Amino acid sequence: MTDYFPVVIHHNPGCGTSRNVVELVRASGYEPEIIPYLDTGWTRDQLVALFAAAGKTPREMLRVPPALAAEYGVLEQSGDGAVILDAMVAHPILVNRPIVATPKGVELCRPSESVIALLDRKPDRVVLKEDGAVLYDPGAAS
Repeated sequence: MTDYFPVVIHHNPGCGTSRNVVELVRASGYEPEIIPYLDTGWTRDQLVALFAAAGKTPREMLRVPPALAAEYGVLEQSGDGAVILDAMVAHPILVNRPIVATPKGVELCRPSESVIALLDRKPDRVVLKEDGAVLYDPGAAS
């Protein structure tokens, strides 16, 4: 385990999964750098680099509720990554979240618990979701 272990979360505070990821990271003893991407937006180069690091295509990283995708004109563009990237830059809400970057890699952390694989250490306590359900239990974790 290293003393310096940066954790960057591209975060939407309106998303329960994203909030759960922040809680898991903090429960693991890290204070993440939180990037509120709905406010800061994205650049095309930033998205290309993040998606490449995660091994994902723009289509795989597209937030796909049909009404949202249709509203921004990407529903019918199933194979066109360039069109999807342009839409994501123009409308940051189209990027699925949360995207977490650590020295161990970059991932779209859905479900929330998948962030644990990106961390150097795990929470040493039970972490609950906002609804009270157990999100992580160190006694039950492998």
